Amino acid sequence: MSQPFLYVIAAAGLDLLLGDPRWCPHPVVWMGRCITILRRCVERLAGDHRLGLRIGGGLITLLLVLGSGTCGWALERLVFPGSPLPSPWAAIVLVVALASALAARSLRDSVLAVVDTLPDLVAARQALAWIVGRDTEALNQEEILRAAAETASENAVDGLFAPLFWMLLGASLWQLGDTTGPGPLALAWAFKASSTLDSMLGYRRGRLQWLGTAGARLDDALTWLPCRLVLLTLPLVSRPWRGWLRLVRAAERDGRPDPSPNAGRSQAIYAHCAGVRLGGANRYGERWVEKPLLASDQAAVSEPAVRHILHLSLRLELVWLLPALIISAAQR
Repeated sequence: MSQPFLYVIAAAGLDLLLGDPRWCPHPVVWMGRCITILRRCVERLAGDHRLGLRIGGGLITLLLVLGSGTCGWALERLVFPGSPLPSPWAAIVLVVALASALAARSLRDSVLAVVDTLPDLVAARQALAWIVGRDTEALNQEEILRAAAETASENAVDGLFAPLFWMLLGASLWQLGDTTGPGPLALAWAFKASSTLDSMLGYRRGRLQWLGTAGARLDDALTWLPCRLVLLTLPLVSRPWRGWLRLVRAAERDGRPDPSPNAGRSQAIYAHCAGVRLGGANRYGERWVEKPLLASDQAAVSEPAVRHILHLSLRLELVWLLPALIISAAQR
């Protein structure tokens, strides 16, 4: 396989350039349709039986994650049938497929769509409702900005750095000579399947309390290491390096009480690196959820702070890609 890291670098560049064009079929859309169909089948068979829902949720998780990973692996084998020098069309297909697993541009555009509408609160609430699960109808400007900053920091891990991590791991396996096993696309699509399962079924209400358990736990497991790597590397692009240990310790301390093993830590490291206060009360329907305060001694979120968080993600993505670029350049 010829310089596999170059395909990942090209995919990241394509994602930053184009994002997710609406005219282009997206794998996550097909994953979502499969989840909907499988959920209906399981609920029809299991009803409200908890054990049946748990088993059905496990089967959905198994089918979707293995199926998505297998589709990625089959596409890898289709476009690279053992040839060390792939055709230009094969490389383009792989790069486009890899880019579909990254969400840097779409996350940035979605968050800026909220920020850019302020101070029009009605328009900002409507834009925010597309990207957060909390109720947005009664939020004031400060709360809207906090919600935008929290989704920008949490989804940077879920939508960008976690799939990028698995992509780079797959490229490393190819680099080591294992060109017939799962590569960057297989691992990235398998992760996206688990992430999509969590976003659609990972809720603690109704039947989803049992149906979504397997998908949520798998997503937590697959995101665990990428989240910790973000925790360790984000301070390198935000503050003088001498403050690295202090920022990491503060983020770990603030993020640990969050029920999620990853969300609290990802938001906490962005809060400390950007110098803003996150967390607090959020409303979900009739239920209020009190989230831990993160960087409580910092100022409330401002519009420039949200843009700074997005810029930090861009810097960190470049840092993560730098070793891949160095390895590729060394082989030329």
